[in-house]
Amino acid sequence: MKSKIRGNVVDVHERIIYPAEITIIEGKIVNIEKSNEVFENFILPGLIDSHVHIESSMLTPSGFAHIAVQHGTVGAVSDPHEIANVIGSEGVEYMIRNGKTVPFKFFFGAPSCVPATDFESSGGQINPEDVDDLLKREDVYFLSEMMNFPGVISGNKEIRLKIASALKYSKPVDGHAPGLTGKDLEMYIKAGITTDHECVSLDEAIEKISHGMHIQIREGSAAKGFDLFSELISRFPEKVMLCTDDLHPNDLIKGHINALLSRGVSKGINIFDLLRAACINPVLHYNLPVGLLRIGDPADIIVVNDLNRFEVLSTYINGELVYNGDQTLFNQVHSGIDKKFRTKHITQDEIVVPAKEDNIRVIEVFDGELFTGNRVFKARKRNGIALTDTGRDICKIVVVNKYELNPPAVGFITGFGLKHGALAGSVAHDSHNIIAVGANDEDIENAINKVIDMQGGLAAFSGEENMSLQLEIAGLMTNSDCRIVAGEYNDIENFAKNLGSKLRTPFMSLSFMALLVIPELKIGDKGLFDVSSFSFTSLFVK
Repeated sequence: MKSKIRGNVVDVHERIIYPAEITIIEGKIVNIEKSNEVFENFILPGLIDSHVHIESSMLTPSGFAHIAVQHGTVGAVSDPHEIANVIGSEGVEYMIRNGKTVPFKFFFGAPSCVPATDFESSGGQINPEDVDDLLKREDVYFLSEMMNFPGVISGNKEIRLKIASALKYSKPVDGHAPGLTGKDLEMYIKAGITTDHECVSLDEAIEKISHGMHIQIREGSAAKGFDLFSELISRFPEKVMLCTDDLHPNDLIKGHINALLSRGVSKGINIFDLLRAACINPVLHYNLPVGLLRIGDPADIIVVNDLNRFEVLSTYINGELVYNGDQTLFNQVHSGIDKKFRTKHITQDEIVVPAKEDNIRVIEVFDGELFTGNRVFKARKRNGIALTDTGRDICKIVVVNKYELNPPAVGFITGFGLKHGALAGSVAHDSHNIIAVGANDEDIENAINKVIDMQGGLAAFSGEENMSLQLEIAGLMTNSDCRIVAGEYNDIENFAKNLGSKLRTPFMSLSFMALLVIPELKIGDKGLFDVSSFSFTSLFVK
C-alpha cells in the first residue's frame, strides 16, 4: 500500500525544517522529496512517553492508546507494576495482550519491585525467575524502575539477580532514587541503573547526568517537574526524556507529550532539543522499533498545525492513519480479569484509635508532591479516644488490606483540608490496598465499604450524599471510554473539593499516601512507616 504526506518536515537529526512530500510504502518511509510548495502544516516524528504507568489513566492499554494518538503519541514506555502488585505476572500478560489489540506501540517492562517493599501486603509477587522469564521475551523491553535503592546499594541478592537478567539480555534498567546523591548514587548507577524520574532538585539531576544517567522530566497529574527541570533540555539535550509517570484521565483528555512541547517552546527552548527529548532519546535509549522520520524508518509520523500549540491534525503508526484530526480510527478492546477482593466490610469500631499518649505523629501532604512531611500534633481526645480535628485540618487516614482479612491500619494526616465527609479508593501505590481519608468515622466506613462492594474504584461520602467511580479491572482500570471516565473522575474530584479539600487532585494525592518508598512519612496496611529510616514508626509520641 502506498501513500503520501505533504508538509513542512521537521528534521530533528539535521536540525532543519523544509517543505517536502513523504512517500510511504508498506508502512515505511521510502522517500522524502523536497518541495517548492508553501505548506502551513508541520510533519514531526511521533511522540513517546518515556515512562508511564498506564493503569494510572484508569484505562486499559487500548483505551489509553485511543486517546493518546489524538495528542500525537505513537508509543509509550510503560511499567506495569501497578497491576503486577495486584496479580503478579498475570497482570503483566494482561497489559501486553490488551496493548497488542490496537495499532499503538506499547513497550512494557518487567516489574522489578513487586511488592515494592517487604513492609506491606500485595496481591502479587514477581521473583527473580519471573523477571528473567519476562526479560527474555522480545515484547518486554526493559527492567522497570528499581525503587528499592537501599537494596541496590547494599547488594541485596534478589535485586542483583534481577539486574543481572536485564544486563544478560542487553535491556536497560530504569531507576527510582529520589534524593540519592554522592557515593550511594555512584554505587546505584554502577549496579546498572540508567534512568531516573524522581529527582528532587536541579543539582541532583545534574549530578546524576554527570554520572551517565538519563533524566526523565516528569509532568503528571500529581507530580509536576517540567518547570523545575526543563532547562536540562537545553543544557543536556542528549540525556533528557519527557514522561508523565501517572496521568489521570481528565488530564490525558487535555493533552499529553504535545502539551509539554508547547510549554517548552513558550519558555524559549529550542524546538529541535525538545523533539530530541520527546522522540529520539527514548528510541535510542530503549532500542525501540519506532520511526524517527528518516528514509527506511517505520512511518510513525504526526502532522501538527504549528510549532507553538502542537495541535495534532493526523497521526500515523507504521504508515496507518490512526487519527484524522476528528476521530481515532481504531476501537479500544474491552477485556478484563476475574480477580475479587478477599476482604470484607469494615466497621467503625475497627478504626477507633485509643489515645496512648498526648501527641500523635501526623502525615503532612503537600499539593502536587509525592513527598510528605512528618509532623507531631497534640491529639484531640475524648473519653480516651484520639479524634479527627477539622479545625486544625487533622483527618484520619485508613488502609485496609484487600488481599486477606486483617485489621485496618489507622493514622492521621494534615493538608487534605476536609471539613466533612470521606474519600476512599482501591488505587493506592504500589500495593493497591484500599486507602481512605476522612473527617469522621461513619463516612470513612461507608466510603471503604462502597469500594469493596464495587470490587474496585473510588468513592466519596458525606452523610446521605455520595459518589463513586467503578474500576472493575484489578481495582485499577475500567473498560469505559476515556471521555466517560474523565467526566466521572472530574465529578468525584469536585465532590471531594466540595468537602473542603484544597488539593488540585485529592484522589491522586490520596493514592500516594501508601507509597512507602517516597519520604518522609507514609502509611501501609501494616502501619505508619518512616521512609527515612525505612522502618515502621509509632503513631503516638511521648
